[in-house]
Amino acid sequence: MTNSAPVDSDYRTFSLPEILTELEVLLADVERAEQDAAHVLARVLPEHRESARNLIHYVAVRQHDLRPLQESLADYGLSSLGRMEAIVRSWLLTVTETVRAMVEGRHRREIWGPLDDGQEVLDRNSQDLLGRPHGTFRQTRIMVTLPSEAAEQPELVSQMGRVGMDIARINCAHDDETAWASMVASVRSLPGEVRVAMDLGGPKLRTGPLVAGPKVTRVKPVRNQRGETISPSSILLVDAANETVDYVDDDIQIIPVTGLETSQFSEKAELKFRDARGRKRKLVVASVSDAGVLVRCDRTVYFETGLEITHNAHPILTVADLEPVRQHLFVRAGDVITLCNDMAPQPATEAGPHRIGCSLEAAFRDAQPGERILFDDGKIEGTIRAVDAETITVDVTRAGVDGVKLRAEKGINLPDTVLNIPALTEADRSHLPFVAANADAVNLSFVRSAADVADLITELEQLRARRLGITLKIETESGFRDLPRMLLEAMRWSNVGVMIARGDLAVELGFERMAEVQEEILWICEAAHVPVIWATQVLDSLARTGLPSRAEVTDAAMSRRAEAVMLNKGPFIVDAIDTLSSILDRMGGHVAKKRSLLRPLASFSLTHIDEDAARPQPSIVDHD
Repeated sequence: MTNSAPVDSDYRTFSLPEILTELEVLLADVERAEQDAAHVLARVLPEHRESARNLIHYVAVRQHDLRPLQESLADYGLSSLGRMEAIVRSWLLTVTETVRAMVEGRHRREIWGPLDDGQEVLDRNSQDLLGRPHGTFRQTRIMVTLPSEAAEQPELVSQMGRVGMDIARINCAHDDETAWASMVASVRSLPGEVRVAMDLGGPKLRTGPLVAGPKVTRVKPVRNQRGETISPSSILLVDAANETVDYVDDDIQIIPVTGLETSQFSEKAELKFRDARGRKRKLVVASVSDAGVLVRCDRTVYFETGLEITHNAHPILTVADLEPVRQHLFVRAGDVITLCNDMAPQPATEAGPHRIGCSLEAAFRDAQPGERILFDDGKIEGTIRAVDAETITVDVTRAGVDGVKLRAEKGINLPDTVLNIPALTEADRSHLPFVAANADAVNLSFVRSAADVADLITELEQLRARRLGITLKIETESGFRDLPRMLLEAMRWSNVGVMIARGDLAVELGFERMAEVQEEILWICEAAHVPVIWATQVLDSLARTGLPSRAEVTDAAMSRRAEAVMLNKGPFIVDAIDTLSSILDRMGGHVAKKRSLLRPLASFSLTHIDEDAARPQPSIVDHD
């Protein structure tokens, strides 16, 4: 068995004695790997020790190219190795004993331990961390991100629970403890068992603010393809002193004004003014109510803060403070972006060079020339040309076909950069007491190393929060590559899980690798008997628009292989939960077929798996 030679589809089938030799080599490697990692196993909680042993066995076996052996076993009608993740050594022993019995011409001896023990451990760990799933057939839980509105709308949370939400996710990057407490109270009032998981925000690597645009609002009528007006725009002029307007209609634009309380209007009265561009415009009063004055206009209008509206040639209304137009940089391939270690607002630019702030100071210390950088979920890609304490100069290599708008508060990814920062920020540490007191599990964002896991465990031990589950969010390349070591570190804790944050992970690794990467994470976690949450953009179109795409329905069906699936928020989230529950129920009634070719794992190795394990893992943050 070779680790590096390519395998063709026309290789020769191994003889039975050759198969036996290959299996014995695998078993010897398994035993040797366990001996080498003895001090790592000693640090794991007793309840996780067998799971840790199995993880080490699995990584050891997957250093080999198993495809020739896999196909040879299939040619003899023997058991595949493609289902061994949950109980590696017993599976290998069973197959080895079967082959040995065939070689020696005797009956097979029974092997110690049932082969479904690993699945039972995984099921128990999943229930401990995630609770029991709802539904008739499905074994996959549904996690739902609660929107900010849930703090004031307990009936929304009730609807989510009624259609199948098993776990409510609260994102600590948004809202505050008052809102979170309200959300938790609504979840706890639901019938049955619905868990609460809270996401820590982690370090924010985002673009800085841009100079505010003009305070202008555009309102336009509906026109046909010839540009002819077929329906005038509807505008509600409201008193700027009123904080809220009890008037909901997506087709009506609300414009705050002053002077409304002293003015009298009759139906069909005409209000005139020059808009922000100096164009003469006329509004025709349609109705007057307690909500305000509803007017119509058959031309495009640019309202601006301070604009005066006249009636019978007398100024009577003034447009109050409007929201500024959201600004952007228009970035094209070949442009230069300068990231600034200063969050002062930068001017919007339609052509390079561009300047914009970066929220993470460590980037200016750790980034190196030649490394890749991505903006806004990978829509813009560049290469770092130069770095100093105040700026990072980026040469843009890709920005769509005709350019991309880059706005404030958009994500920045540095997939090649080793950022020497902890996963736990000071804000995260301040939120942990609330999380420990109110949640069932904490989701650790931006986790990249065993030291990050150790840091969180130290904080939770100080809070005496042993009952709280831990979920590791895998969203960076370094976090993906260090996953086995992080799992072994996490096994010092009782309830542990992994979330595949597929959005950031796809940006970091490249979309073409995403399918491969999520499969490898599923395999590694199954070997460790650790439940997995399949996250990011599941039924996203349905949640946002009310209509799913065919591709995302297929994705949702595939997600049943995980122990939980996460839905993000959206106006149609209740429909999305109901649909996902139905999909998982239906797929749960089918038998899954799995036949992996088992090429070598390119991403994980036993090298360094026990590095530093014998030494205490200090916190990487100075608490003083």
